[in-house]
Amino acid sequence: MQAGLIVLCLAYVLSQFFRAFLAVLATVLETDIGASAEDLAFASGLWFLVFATMQLPVGWALDTIGPRRTAASLMAVGAGGGAALFAMATAPWQISVAMGLIGLGCSPALMASYFIFAREYPPAKFATLAALMLGVGSLGNLVASYPTAWASEVIGWRATLGALSLMGFAVAAGIFLKVRDPEQLVSDHKGSVLDILKLPVVWPILALMLVNYAPSGAIRGLWIGPYLSDVYGLSPTQIGQATLAMGVAMILGTLAFGPLDRIFGSRKWVVLAGNLACALTVLILALYVEASVLAVAALMALAGFTGATYPVIIAHARAFFPAHLTGRGVTLMNLFGMGGIGIMQFLSGRLHGAYSGESAALPYQVIFAFFGISLLLGVLIYAFSRDSVD
Repeated sequence: MQAGLIVLCLAYVLSQFFRAFLAVLATVLETDIGASAEDLAFASGLWFLVFATMQLPVGWALDTIGPRRTAASLMAVGAGGGAALFAMATAPWQISVAMGLIGLGCSPALMASYFIFAREYPPAKFATLAALMLGVGSLGNLVASYPTAWASEVIGWRATLGALSLMGFAVAAGIFLKVRDPEQLVSDHKGSVLDILKLPVVWPILALMLVNYAPSGAIRGLWIGPYLSDVYGLSPTQIGQATLAMGVAMILGTLAFGPLDRIFGSRKWVVLAGNLACALTVLILALYVEASVLAVAALMALAGFTGATYPVIIAHARAFFPAHLTGRGVTLMNLFGMGGIGIMQFLSGRLHGAYSGESAALPYQVIFAFFGISLLLGVLIYAFSRDSVD
C-alpha cells in the first residue's frame, strides 16, 4: 500500500498544480493567444465544475471497481491528454476545453487515497492522514508558482505543458501498477448518494463545504496573478514569488489543522474557528485592496493558512456516513467543495468584467468582498452542525 499511496500522492500533486498554474501564466497567455482574465476565470471555473461533476461517478466507481482502475484511466485520458491539448492551444476556448479535460483527469486523485484511508486505517486517524496527503500533495501548488513562471520564461509555456502531459501519462501508469484496491465490502445494504443527502446531520457541513475552498483556492488559483499585475504592476516572476508564499501558507495550514481535532476533542470548533478567521482576513483584504504589496501578500497568505480546513470538514462529515457508502460520501463532499469554487470562479469572472474600467483595484475589491461574505454565510450555517469525534 505504501508505494500505491506515494503514486496517488504524485497524482494529487498534479491535481494541485493544474488548479493553480493559470495565475502565473495569465500575462503570457494574454499576450500569446489573447486570453483575458475573464477567459481564464471561465477556464478555471470549468476545471472545478467538471472536477466536481465527476465526483458522483468517481464515488460509485471507488465503491464498485476500486481506486486503481478508476484513478489510472481518468488520469491518463484527462491529465495526460488535457495537458497535451493545452500545449497546442491557439485560442482561449481551447484553453477552456483543455482545462475541463484536465479537471476530469484529476477528479479521482485525492478521493482515491481518502477512500483507502477510510477503509484501511482507524477512523480516529482519518483527519490526520487526510491532511498529510493534502499537505504533501500541495507541493503541486508550490510548483505552480515561481518554478512555473521560471520554466515558462526558459523553455516556454507550451514545452512546460508538454512535459506535464508526459508526467500525467507516467503517473497514470504508476497508479495502475502500484495501487492495491481495498477488499470490497459485502453488504446486504444497498444505497446511493441520495441516502447520504437524506441525513439532516450532513447539510450544515455541506453548506460550509460549498464555500470553504473558494477564497483561498480562487485567489491562489487565478486572481492573485491579475490582481498583482493590474494594481501593482508586478512581473510574472514577482507574481510567482507571491503565489509561492501563499502556497506555502496553505500547506502549513493544512498540516497544522489536520491533528487539531484529536488535540481539542472537536472537529466542529476547529473548522469553525479557522473559517471565521479566513473570512475576516479576506474582508480585510477587500477593505485595504490598495495597501502595500507586502501587506496584501501577507493577507493572502494568512487567508490560505486559516482556510486550510478542507480535510477536517471531510472528516467531520465522514463520521456520519454508512461504511458501504464511504466512497460516495467523501466524493459528495468533494463535489460540494469543488463545485462551489467552480461556480464562484464563474461569478467572480463576471464581477471582474462588470466593475472593470473605473479603477484598477475596484474589480478585485468586489471579488474579495464576495468571497469573504460567502464564507461568513457558510460559517453561520455550519455553526448549527453536530460535532463528530471518533
